[in-house]
Amino acid sequence: MDVQLKRGLLDVCVLAAIKNEDSYGYKIIKDMKPYIALSESTLYTVLKRLEMGKLLTVRTAEHGGRLRKYYRITDEGRQRIEDFKSEWNEMISIYQFISKEGDNHD
Repeated sequence: MDVQLKRGLLDVCVLAAIKNEDSYGYKIIKDMKPYIALSESTLYTVLKRLEMGKLLTVRTAEHGGRLRKYYRITDEGRQRIEDFKSEWNEMISIYQFISKEGDNHD
């Protein structure tokens, strides 16, 4: 898969994983596991990129005597999910065009 396309898909998947509630790294990986395999190193790269793009915010809180980073989606992050949904409809049309059977040479 094209690296840029995969990067964009991972970004939106991570945003979708935190759209309903704040979450932390291990939980994000666990929530995404039924749909996509994601390593910790890849996840933290994605989270940093999303934070720099202002698509999510980060806060630190104590949990079980340790500090844990919690991630929260921003309005810009929610908009990115909506934009992706619109773009995906176009991608489906492109896929259908590419996948159609037969040649239509006139």
